[in-house]
Amino acid sequence: MNGAKLGAIATTALTAMYVLLMGNTAVQLLVSGDLLAQAIGALMMLFPLLAIWLVIAELRFGSRLEKLSAQLQHEGAWPKFDFEMRPSGRVVRASADAEFQKYSDKVAKDSQNWRNWFALGLVYDAAGDRRRARASMRKAIELANNAKAF
Repeated sequence: MNGAKLGAIATTALTAMYVLLMGNTAVQLLVSGDLLAQAIGALMMLFPLLAIWLVIAELRFGSRLEKLSAQLQHEGAWPKFDFEMRPSGRVVRASADAEFQKYSDKVAKDSQNWRNWFALGLVYDAAGDRRRARASMRKAIELANNAKAF
């Protein structure tokens, strides 16, 4: 099991514990008989619900990315990057920028190809731009869903 899956399991377990504790406190406030405490208890119920929704959304995102990744590996179409690496194992920013240009050009030429968006997301991730990496991966998932890729 890889680190990402262990992290997801740990986060889910911690969120479940949070939901149980927060939910228990909210229920105690709801049955207290005090109007202010009941209002606070009702508002506190929103946080566990939001936490559950966020965990489910993240697990779905990860599961879909895993399926796309497996499909690319099965097809032998995993993108090959020409990154220069630092001794620490991190990508040198200049080489990530060069790869970014190559894959952003591919996306510009064929913006409906989920494989191009997936590869662009990997380049963003290697460059440390997590926000854009996730946005590119979401686009890849959307396009793959439209193409019935999984």
